[in-house]
This record gives sequence, structure tokens and C-alpha cells, in this order.
Amino acid sequence: MITQENFDASYVDTIEQQEIDKFVCNEMSRQIHRYIKAMKGTHRNMVMFEERLQTMTIPEREKAIARYIDLNRHAIDGLDFKIVLTRAMANYCDTFEYLVSMVNDRRKMVSYLKRIRDKYIKFHEIVEKDGKFGMADCDGNILIEPEYDFLRTPYIYVDDLLTMPVIAEKEGKFGLLLPDGKGTEVAPFIYSDISLRDEPPFFEARKGRCKILLNADGTKAQK
Repeated sequence: MITQENFDASYVDTIEQQEIDKFVCNEMSRQIHRYIKAMKGTHRNMVMFEERLQTMTIPEREKAIARYIDLNRHAIDGLDFKIVLTRAMANYCDTFEYLVSMVNDRRKMVSYLKRIRDKYIKFHEIVEKDGKFGMADCDGNILIEPEYDFLRTPYIYVDDLLTMPVIAEKEGKFGLLLPDGKGTEVAPFIYSDISLRDEPPFFEARKGRCKILLNADGTKAQK
């Protein structure tokens, strides 16, 4: 039986949830903006980052920001999700009393905090099968089949929504793969080694005695 007392505990206000999701997404976008600025990212790429987010739906933006955080995990160092949620609630509420009642509703706060973490903390993991390595997303979906002798995900600072490739080794040779579930090869397996650089171009490959700088799309960087 529905009563005034059990309504809030039993039923979700879909409009409230939708609006809180939107305002949380705005707060997470601001956090990424602050991170890029603190890391002295390029103004052009910062603007491009935000313009690309603005063309997306809220669910698309949530996924894009989660992918960014997975690559740039320092972006949320020190971030208090309770503050993010409270700011989102403040944007949603039309009176201070309503805001106070929401913040003091422990069940609601716990539920929304879990919802935020489920949406934005989506770290991939390396998986192993028969001595070979692959990659799966946080839901267990295979991003790279476990067919490789070695994988290294580049956790580096980038100031756009670029999907970085993964350094992989197969049959003694190194190449670059996109974690897209399709096995897309962006740099062929012809190198004796590939290492990570701290700045673009992010990859340094070796082929014999030659050092070759590679962009994130696998093309050779101009010297």
C-alpha cells in the first residue's frame, strides 16, 4: 500500500533523477576543465573538449567523461563526490529548505553517490587467458581479445577526448591497438619495442637501430 511515509523510499522521481544527472554531469565537466587548466593544457584543445561535450546527450557525455577519467585517473584526485552531488542538488532545488531536506536524506545521498560512481568510475582491467593478455571494460566486455604476450595501457595526461591506443606485443614484435572491441591495429607489429613518452608524440618505437616517434593514430611524427 502506498503511503506518504513510504513513497520516497519506494519510488524514484524520474524527473528529479534526470535533472540531478544533468547537473552532476555539468559538475564533472567543470572538474575536467579545472584539471586540464591545472596541467597547463592547450586552450584550443580545452575549448574543443568542451565543444565536443556540448554536442552530446547527457548519457553520451557521461560515457565520454568516464573514458577520459579512465585514461587520466589523476583528474579526480581529491575530488569529493559529496560536494559534486550537493552542488548538483543546489542547482535542482528551488528553495534552501528543499536543498537541506535532500542533503539530510541519507538514503537519497547514498543512492545518488553510488549512481555517480557507477557512471563515472569505469576502469578497465587486464585479463589473462592461457598465458595471453587482453583487456575488458568495467562490465567485463572484451575490448582487446586475450591474444597478446604483453599489454600496456598508457595512463598519461591528454587535454582532449582522444582514445589512446594500447602498446601490445605479439610473437616478439610490438604494435599499437585501439581498445575498441574490434582489434583495430593503428601501428603494425613490426617494432622491436615501443615505449611511452610524457608528451606528444606519445610513443617511441624502435626498429633495429632506428628510433621512430609515433602519434596516437599510429602515424609517424614529423621531426
